[in-house]
Amino acid sequence: MERHGLNPRPSGRGARQLNWKRRHVLDILDGLDEADLRRPVLPSAWTPAGLVRHLAIDVERFWFSAVFGGDPDAVASLATPADAWQVPGDRPASEVFALYREEIARADEVIASSAPDQAPRWWPDYRDDQPPSDLREAILHVLVETATHAGHLDAVRELIDGKQFLVLD
Repeated sequence: MERHGLNPRPSGRGARQLNWKRRHVLDILDGLDEADLRRPVLPSAWTPAGLVRHLAIDVERFWFSAVFGGDPDAVASLATPADAWQVPGDRPASEVFALYREEIARADEVIASSAPDQAPRWWPDYRDDQPPSDLREAILHVLVETATHAGHLDAVRELIDGKQFLVLD
């Protein structure tokens, strides 16, 4: 739990479940080398490192630091949509994992310092959908998205080297 730098005791039941799925993302990729973390396995061509970068920027930073935290730096970094799924060739996967942990820590600060019924502080004009009504709804959204992507990573990891997450023999 703590080896990944995640808060071992996040507040609230939804936050605990979210943290479990965050750990799932990190654990299923544990032990892969740089080549495997950058290798597209599925026809859509995303890579495990790219998916983690997406979770860091488009999910953790977007929903918590920007939408609910109203952090001006986070908002500015998201002002123009970019492809967070792409990891620059000169950026090692270890930096992508560090970014994910940093964004999780910032998100946990926002969650811990906010009321569950807090309204969003920012919403981008480039999105067609409506903002969530409160932080509780955003936590649920992020939990579902993170769990979905953890499942994608489970399938990719099994295709890479046969490893399965939480499979008891």
